[in-house]
Amino acid sequence: MTILRGKVIAGGRIALPADIRRSLGLQNGDTVLFEVNGDEVRIRPARSALRRVQERLRAFAPKEGLVSEELIAERRAEAARD
Repeated sequence: MTILRGKVIAGGRIALPADIRRSLGLQNGDTVLFEVNGDEVRIRPARSALRRVQERLRAFAPKEGLVSEELIAERRAEAARD
């Protein structure tokens, strides 16, 4: 693990060293998530958390087609019957 020094600046902002921003692929305006665990703070790009959730949910996704398309087709069929 590499330890780099940052700084808390005006308004409680944290200046991340350029090496960390580059390694995480962070650019101005990117959203990051903060996780507090005791006296430590974990910072990660929001896109990495989204990717993890998508990977976990992938097992529940249908193998073919979108669930939304299936739902729309069912609703149209019901409407046609009425």
